[in-house]
Amino acid sequence: MPLRRPRTPKPQRPSARSAPETSAGARSVSKPWRLVLRTPQQTHRLGHCIGTLLRGGEVIALFGELGTGKTSLVRGIADGLLADSAAVSSPTFTLIHEYRGRLPLIHTDLYRLTASQLEDTGLRDYLDGQTVVAIEWADRWKEGLPVDRLEVRLTHRPPATRRALLTATGPSAARLLAELRTAMSRRRATRVVRQTRVQLTRPRRASH
Repeated sequence: MPLRRPRTPKPQRPSARSAPETSAGARSVSKPWRLVLRTPQQTHRLGHCIGTLLRGGEVIALFGELGTGKTSLVRGIADGLLADSAAVSSPTFTLIHEYRGRLPLIHTDLYRLTASQLEDTGLRDYLDGQTVVAIEWADRWKEGLPVDRLEVRLTHRPPATRRALLTATGPSAARLLAELRTAMSRRRATRVVRQTRVQLTRPRRASH
């Protein structure tokens, strides 16, 4: 009888809770999603929906010029995590803010920091696979950004609205983005149904 070859053990998959790898050159693993946010309330609602879907360990990398709604989005994320969203402010002077809700949320703003200063902030310690990390001006971190992240790029769209481009660069972020699109689509459908019902129940004006 021919001898059987010994089986080679399969490599174990890394745990979803393990700390993420870091690299600035991550590529999209799913189709980017474009949104138009017509009011600050819509920006907040997008963040709230993100917050309700988070499982822990996600990194939200925020890009955009001043006044594009990055902090408003983080305030919505905190709201979705059942944290005190009213306490969320831009952490320009206090580099790292921590909020406690359903999951721990770290909010940081890298606007005033150089690449060399970032190594002394301790921000990397929060990439523990359990804490949600929202990073404003994420492009300043470059090589420190984790491979698996949800990128949110906010831009002005005259006269008063904003564009949002959401891109997933890893499996955890791709899961979040897919669930986010589904949840937001359901909300829109529910809103349309409610508006239609309101219109149908309005009494018609009597013709003269």
